[in-house]
Amino acid sequence: MENQLVKPKALTSESFEAFGDVIEVNSESTNFSINDGYTQRYHDLATVDVSENNGRTLINIFRSTPLAQPIAIKMMERHPLSSQAFIPMGSAPYLVVVAPKGELDTDKIEVFLAHADQGVNYHKGTWHHYCLALSQVSDFLVVDRGGDGDNCDVVTLDGSIVVEPW
Repeated sequence: MENQLVKPKALTSESFEAFGDVIEVNSESTNFSINDGYTQRYHDLATVDVSENNGRTLINIFRSTPLAQPIAIKMMERHPLSSQAFIPMGSAPYLVVVAPKGELDTDKIEVFLAHADQGVNYHKGTWHHYCLALSQVSDFLVVDRGGDGDNCDVVTLDGSIVVEPW
């Protein structure tokens, strides 16, 4: 089977809009001063959606180990009942691999290079790969759903989709 190379692109709110929210501070972020002027609050940066089937918000830390490069995409998952947010807790970039909602179409897989000051919030049902740390073991603060129902669909792939070096 011939490999299909996928080149990572820059993660921006516009380029990621179909898949979810980019969590970052930028000139468009709603912000205001709080705590007697000692703190700037960047407000409402993502839509957390966890209420289906008696859902509740979970706060987790995922510790991700880098995969061997080049990275072959061997799985995709989605959460049909909720959004899921990943916020890096370190200084290393990471990869975001996504595909649109609905039945998984591997021809529509996109790869984004995220900087350490950017998090992502996947919309309910968006296909994604698990956290892809790049240069070092990396921690991510993860906001997702606990509650009734099965909230994780996983599809195994053959690894023929390979991420190009960035």
